[in-house]
Parts: sequence; structure tokens; C-alpha cells
Amino acid sequence: MSAETHAQIASFIWSICNLLRGPYKRNEYRKVILPLTVLRRFDCILAPTKAAVLKEHAALKAKPENIIRHKLSQITEHPFYNLSKLDLPRLLDDPNQLAPNLNSYINGFSPNVRAIMERFDFGTQIARMAEKDLLYLVIKRFASIDLTPARVDNVQMGYVFEELIRIGAEQSNEEAGEHFTPREVIRLMVNLLLSPEKDLARSHIVKTIYDPACGTGGMLSVSERYISDLNADAQPKLFGQDWNDEVWAVCKSDMLIKGEDADNIILGDTFTKDGFDRTPDGKKWTFDYMLANPPFGVEWKQQQRYIEQERDSLGFGGRFGAGTPRVNDGALLFLQHMLAKMRAPQDGGSRLAIVFNGSPLFTGDAGGGESEIRRWIIENDWLEA
Repeated sequence: MSAETHAQIASFIWSICNLLRGPYKRNEYRKVILPLTVLRRFDCILAPTKAAVLKEHAALKAKPENIIRHKLSQITEHPFYNLSKLDLPRLLDDPNQLAPNLNSYINGFSPNVRAIMERFDFGTQIARMAEKDLLYLVIKRFASIDLTPARVDNVQMGYVFEELIRIGAEQSNEEAGEHFTPREVIRLMVNLLLSPEKDLARSHIVKTIYDPACGTGGMLSVSERYISDLNADAQPKLFGQDWNDEVWAVCKSDMLIKGEDADNIILGDTFTKDGFDRTPDGKKWTFDYMLANPPFGVEWKQQQRYIEQERDSLGFGGRFGAGTPRVNDGALLFLQHMLAKMRAPQDGGSRLAIVFNGSPLFTGDAGGGESEIRRWIIENDWLEA
């Protein structure tokens, strides 16, 4: 599929917003479009195995939950399933019960998909559309969209999600770059990060990749694809965190669909609730590769007390021992967070790439927070130039 075609699909999906005009404001359209696109993608993926799943579930009802989950995931060949007899096209057969049936259909998904839909708060939109007599028309349009993997592969589906996020951000007068990074920028970063690595061709090499501001997961996906194209036997493991519910839900659903370990995509504030502070056995989390495009010029006033407490109490034993930048731009905090997760050279070392605007590179007086952070990085010989 060409880049033009994925843009066309996203444009067609977004055109459904015409049905929402009036009851919904422009900046609210994505509250409907994003969750329904995710839902339709799951719907299309599970359609071929739906009958087999329902039959197997009827025979397994008395079994423990973990056995049921394992058996049904084997049938779907994905780590998710749906136990409802309904799907989006069948929901249209009973227009008078569409709202409760749609909620029932969503509740029929495996817990991992339900968690995603809950973060979209889509139940609120179902009730709102039903009240305004929009629900049937919107579901009918989505049920007609072919999002099967045969027509839209996983890579292109990622592009569709990102394009919808971009359009939604523009409609809300937000910076689209807050939630995703253009693929050409990501490819440049990945090439700079990985091209010097000599061991990526080793048989069954395992590499961990982390993005502390992962958005829709574009950096993780491009990195994974780079390694897999280079070495089909390699095992890239993806890890990410974001505190925006919508983009986290999109990223997590994308990882589920691709067969990645979606539990490694954490929802929460990277600074105050680090999802990768300690491994299950109590060791400090470190990664082979790290990439990030943190928000530009965003205040960290909300997290200031927590960050300064960590800086003062843990020093270099924490993440912010080198100091803190001015409160109106937290980009250098993300960099320090990533540096804290680097492996020592004797343990294999780490490489990281981060996108900045000009500000973190030159702002701050000598002896100030930004200047001291830059000096710390240079004195430790971490900057590749």
C-alpha cells in the first residue's frame, strides 16, 4: 500500500465526522473516530476465527481463566479474542438495541482490549451518540470499512493511526508532534542509532528498545522493523510509556495487533511514576537502545516537587543528579531519565537518540541547570558528534 493510500483511508475514516457535526465540536471528533477505528481493526482481525472461538469457549467454560485465555489466543493467533456473538455488521440488525449491544460486544473482548477501550472512555460517547440518534449511522459507516490485514498490513495500519492522531490534533489546535513523530525523522534517528552496531546480525540476538514518551509507538515500531529486516532471527523487545490516555490506547492496541508484549507499554507520568524503575527481580532497568521525541517547551511544574525531591535526596543515584532545567521546558529531564537507564560499557553499553528543538542546546547561563547538565554529559563522554 502506498503512502497516498493510507492517507486516503485515514481521510475516509475522518470524513465520518460529518455525521457528528452539531452535537459534537470539531475538537471532540477524535473521541469517536479513534476508538472506533481501533475497534474496527480488532473486529476485522478476529472475524475469520470468530465461530471457532465461540465453539471452543463453550467447551472451556468450566476451565480456569488462564487456560481459556491461552486456548482462545491459540485459535485467533493473537493475544486477544472476543466472546460475543456480535460484531460491528451484526450490531446493525437490531437498531433499537444498538447501544446496549455495542457495550455488550465491547465487554466480550479479552481483558487487554477492554482496558484499551476503557481508556478511550468510549462508553460515554456511545450514550451521547445514542441520545442524538447518531449511533446507528456512525456504526454503519465504520462497519463498511475494510481494515483486514490483507488490505491494510500492520505497518500501514500504524500510519493510519498516526494520520488520524495528526488530523485530530489539528482540529483541536494542538501540536501534532506532541503525539507522534514523522516517520522520516524516526528513520533518520534509527539509522544513526543502529547502523554502527556490529552484533545485530548475530543469530537470535535479543535487544531491548525503550521510548519514555512513546506516543503512538512509531519509534518503537520503526526500530523493531530495522532490526528484523537486518536479521530475521533477532528478538527486539519493545518498551514504552506515555501519560496521554488516547495515544497510550492506540499504541497498546497497535502492539497487541503486531503480537508484541503490550504489557510493556505503560500508562503514566514518566517522571513521577516511572514504569521501568526496577525489574521484577529488583534490579535497575536498563536498555540496549532508547529513542524519544519529548514535548518541546512543556512545563514540568506539576512534577516539580517530586523531581526536586529525587534530585536532592538521591543525587546521581537517581535520575536528576546533574541538576534540573528551568521549569518551562522539561526536555532535558527526559534526556537525564534515559541516561539513567544506560548500561555500563562492561555490560554491553547503550545508545540513545533524542529529538530536541534548539532550546536545550544553548539556553541557560553558565553554572545554571541546563549548562550543568550539558557539562555533565560532555565530561562523561556520552555525546557522539
